[in-house]
Amino acid sequence: MHIEIATAVTEELVTALSSLIPQLSSSAAPITSDVVQSVLDDEAVTVFIARHDEKIVGTLSLAIFHIPTGVRAWIEDVVVDDDARGLGVGLALTQAAIEYASTHGARSVDLTSRASRTAAHRLYEKAGFHIRETNVYRISAEM
Repeated sequence: MHIEIATAVTEELVTALSSLIPQLSSSAAPITSDVVQSVLDDEAVTVFIARHDEKIVGTLSLAIFHIPTGVRAWIEDVVVDDDARGLGVGLALTQAAIEYASTHGARSVDLTSRASRTAAHRLYEKAGFHIRETNVYRISAEM
């Protein structure tokens, strides 16, 4: 398995994300080249991809941002193809993101995970994450 950072919009990347993202979220908008380009153009976001047998089988997005109390990082959209689960892809992606965040000055790395994703919870705990005593609030931008 090989972990790399996506640096360019390619047909392979768009096709892979078009297959992977629906495995994570049924409500996500369809992936297009323009969407991928917008994400890759965002200086705060780094997209990691995992390859197994030369095929993209997983992805993770890492946002690193500066706030008055320091540099923080946030992991989002971790998804591994159904056919590649159990190969350590999610852990490898997560560890790569943690290392990258650390080398870029992040004081912490956070993520959220739906309660129903018990396998993901085990992965995050194996990577060293722990549950924080906090509340997560959300408001829809489409108010």
